[in-house]
Amino acid sequence: MSDSDAGGEKEQESKRTSRPVTAAARRERRASARPAGKATAKDADKARPAKASSADGVTEAKGKATPKRARKEKKPSLLARLVRFTREVWAELRKVIWPTRNQMVTYTTVVLVFVAFMVALVYLLDWVFRKGVFWLFG
Repeated sequence: MSDSDAGGEKEQESKRTSRPVTAAARRERRASARPAGKATAKDADKARPAKASSADGVTEAKGKATPKRARKEKKPSLLARLVRFTREVWAELRKVIWPTRNQMVTYTTVVLVFVAFMVALVYLLDWVFRKGVFWLFG
């Protein structure tokens, strides 16, 4: 067997074991992976009679003890929670993409121009309404 044949076999094997790309291929792979006895077990569940119930309408116990509930975890101290909060804040701040100096100057300029425009617009509307009220009511 040559090296090219061995490489071809490995490539075919990796194609067979790779994850399916389409939904139909995934469904087909899932269907082929199911054991044969599973479908018959579902049919057997449908054929089973209903559970026996006692005279007052309550179903009988399965014979198992009720599992113990896990105890509530003790709440950490205030200091521990504060330290954890601070650690998480720092972790999130490391993920932030901070603007460069040039971007910051640009953003600041845009905000200042917009605020100046809004102040001028409000002043202009105030002046127009003031003149209109004085003209109307003298």
